[in-house]
Amino acid sequence: YKARLVGDGRSQIAGVDCDETFSPVVKPATIRTVLTIALSKSWSIHQLDVQNAFLHGDLHETVYMHQPLGFRDPHHPDYVCRLRKSLYGLKQAPRAWYQRFADFVSTIGFQ
Repeated sequence: YKARLVGDGRSQIAGVDCDETFSPVVKPATIRTVLTIALSKSWSIHQLDVQNAFLHGDLHETVYMHQPLGFRDPHHPDYVCRLRKSLYGLKQAPRAWYQRFADFVSTIGFQ
């Protein structure tokens, strides 16, 4: 059995709780174009899948969440958690992951 802590981003308001939302989408025509160019130049094609990708993004906004059920501190049940890394469910999680990935690939020479 697997368990994952997921933030409740439904209550987040753009401009108040997060600066912007982000959803990377690739059009099928773009994929066909890239594959056509790669085939015509005999380039190899690789696919990348990062497990738990959204958990690797750094948050630049201040985000708090209630203590998860089952993990409440019995001495301080009203305390909240400050998040430093993104969680699934947060509106800024896709942007945080993409920014971290883009920063890394630029350091290894991609433009």
